[in-house]
Amino acid sequence: MINQSYWIDTKPKFTNGSAELKDSYYDVAIIGGGLTGLSAAYTLAKQGASVALFEADQIMEHASGQNGGQCSTGVAQDFASLAGSIGLDKAKRYYTAYANAVNSLRTIIQEENIDCELRESGKLKLAAKPQHAERIYKTYELIKKEVDTEVEFLNAGELKTEIASEQFYGGMVQKNAFQIHVGKLGVGIADRAVKYGAHLYEHTQVTGIKNNGSQFSIETQKGKITAKDVIAASGISQYGPLGWFRRRMVPVGSFIVVTEKISPELIEKLMPHKRSYVTSRIIGNYFRVMGDDRLLFGGRARFAMSDPKSDAVSGEILTKAMGDMFPDLKGVQASHCWGGLVDITPNRLPRAGQHNGMFYAMGYSGHGVQMSAYMGQQLAKMIAGNIDANPWREESWHAIPAYTGKPWFLPMVGAYYKLQDYLH
Repeated sequence: MINQSYWIDTKPKFTNGSAELKDSYYDVAIIGGGLTGLSAAYTLAKQGASVALFEADQIMEHASGQNGGQCSTGVAQDFASLAGSIGLDKAKRYYTAYANAVNSLRTIIQEENIDCELRESGKLKLAAKPQHAERIYKTYELIKKEVDTEVEFLNAGELKTEIASEQFYGGMVQKNAFQIHVGKLGVGIADRAVKYGAHLYEHTQVTGIKNNGSQFSIETQKGKITAKDVIAASGISQYGPLGWFRRRMVPVGSFIVVTEKISPELIEKLMPHKRSYVTSRIIGNYFRVMGDDRLLFGGRARFAMSDPKSDAVSGEILTKAMGDMFPDLKGVQASHCWGGLVDITPNRLPRAGQHNGMFYAMGYSGHGVQMSAYMGQQLAKMIAGNIDANPWREESWHAIPAYTGKPWFLPMVGAYYKLQDYLH
């Protein structure tokens, strides 16, 4: 078994990076080579801006390359609960932002002819308890009435045509969703950014940022540059002078296994529509078919950080959960097992704006493939002066008390959520 993201292991090699600094001045400097940074570089360079992107490691080697490769409409939270806490109008705007994000990424893939194994799938949220089915039905009614007429609710009987598991009691289908190979997507966007003139510097950590008023001075491992604007697209990266962001997000491990090849006939029996699936528990699972003969199965198996030992333990937990959910898969081995860190904000809504003159977008809270690529495009509009391009402009962002970026409290959070799953 390979202890590495399947997407990273099988993505094409990015060969269009710049080894040494090509220029001393850029219109925009971008920190971070995930989907937010790459999308921003692509969008800005296509518009004619001079762009430098700095990645401390390799592009797509962290959160953007370690997820489930699922892009779907809908907020990270239960929509009805979100509407109750922030108001229906704002919840509708946020739901629409995710719909726009899905559509925007689909457009980039199609217009730029990026081969990333795109499959239109729809997303099916599965009720893990009878009371969850009741709650999902109420959410379905609200979504269908207020913001998305394309949603469908499936009762327990109807669900049997969708998934061959006895663990679920109903579900909601959101049709605007697709699946991708995120490694191929990221390299494809990077190649297009370079085609339009962006300079991408891998293995180049930013070590200093100074706002001089009219421009920024930026120190990197390869030398100094100046830039009119700076974008922080670093997520929960522990590199560089970005402590202000680290104090506002909690890095939580999310873990994934990908099976060895299994028969397409068995896949057809278990999940004939090959949707993106997510369960309703707080510490739940998400899964999808890859191609026609593998299954990706992920979740927050444990509230722990990601490292090889932790990933292996989590992989065993996920493999058992997969076999419990689908008895036909008991004994199926994993070809890949990995963990990644999710940048979670206190209310699980993304954040974007400006800090000390520097633009930023991050905090996607486990719902980031579509939104990260979308926010790269929106950041380009924000730099041009369009404040309304930021769908998260009304969200304040305070530092988490007694927290400096190292999540010492994760075991207690995990215990609390396990109790909530048991009780509710």
